[in-house]
Amino acid sequence: MLDIYGTIGPACRETAVLQKMFEAGMTGIRLNLSHVTLEESAPLIENLHKAAAEAGVSPQLLIDMQGPELRVGRMDPLPLHEGETVFLGNQCSNAVRENGSIEDSDATPGDDSLRPLPKVPVPDSVVPFLSEGQEILLDDGKILLTVSAQAEGGAFCKVLRGGTLTGRKSVALPGVSIRTPTMTETDLANIRVAKKYGVTAVMQPFVRDRQDIETVRQALLDAGAGDIRIFAKIENMDGVKCLDELLPVSDEIVIARGDLGNAVPLWELPAVQKMIAEKCRNAGVPFMVVTQMLASMEKSAVPTRAEVSDIFNAVLDGAASVMVTGETAVGQYPVDVISYLAKTAACAEEFLRDSIF
Repeated sequence: MLDIYGTIGPACRETAVLQKMFEAGMTGIRLNLSHVTLEESAPLIENLHKAAAEAGVSPQLLIDMQGPELRVGRMDPLPLHEGETVFLGNQCSNAVRENGSIEDSDATPGDDSLRPLPKVPVPDSVVPFLSEGQEILLDDGKILLTVSAQAEGGAFCKVLRGGTLTGRKSVALPGVSIRTPTMTETDLANIRVAKKYGVTAVMQPFVRDRQDIETVRQALLDAGAGDIRIFAKIENMDGVKCLDELLPVSDEIVIARGDLGNAVPLWELPAVQKMIAEKCRNAGVPFMVVTQMLASMEKSAVPTRAEVSDIFNAVLDGAASVMVTGETAVGQYPVDVISYLAKTAACAEEFLRDSIF
């Protein structure tokens, strides 16, 4: 039977809502640990288990780790407007005049015609790769910058596609591979208490090679949690290229189309998805399809025809599970989302059973 996953968040944190989601067909839920720990999420997890018990469901609990993903630092919401200059880095005393020229504010104290240059803090490991012309994708590609000039401790960048940026959002440099540790200290701390909270699987983001999975596997074994499954998220071309070596060591492959859609041109993404699905089928390894399956339902009570077709086709391709993220975490219709997801998946499974092809 296909697994139906939601993502827990402010829109579905209450036990009554979660119970309705389970009754609508949800079999498990994802907990995003990019910004919080398992222990900090204890009240949410308690509500989850209560809701599942009321609905008569034994729930799958997936924890989505921080992993090697690059993120901006903590910051207040910052509107970034197309055409303006922003400093990407951690130390900058520059300011900008109304005409757009950049000045050293330390050298011109008290100059009222200067305003602070917008600054976006990024990990130190990113700075050496900020060469002129390099594109930078922020917040899963919603915001696009290009490097105009290198500077001490960072780079000046021009905003090509604007938006409001908040802290801890993703940073991606297309075409650049930056090697960072497989797991953070927070990841390791979460794994040590995973069994206590009923975690059934770990989602490892931005998997680059077999070593990443083996590192997570060893951490689980060290924590006495060797029965917890590992879901390998394919989110970059490193993961795509080494898929053959990931299949024997992963319990499930996740076709994570959000960041994967930043790693390849969007019009090529469907072909990459189909290729991953085929390799998983041939190897007998389960796979999940995720990202924007019902994105319109964050604000709409009814999905688009394209969205239900996407779900249907994912099941026909052999997906073992499908998952939604923001649709249930922050959307306005979390129960309806699960209902459409589960009903469409069930219809696809019935089609497969009855098809003569």
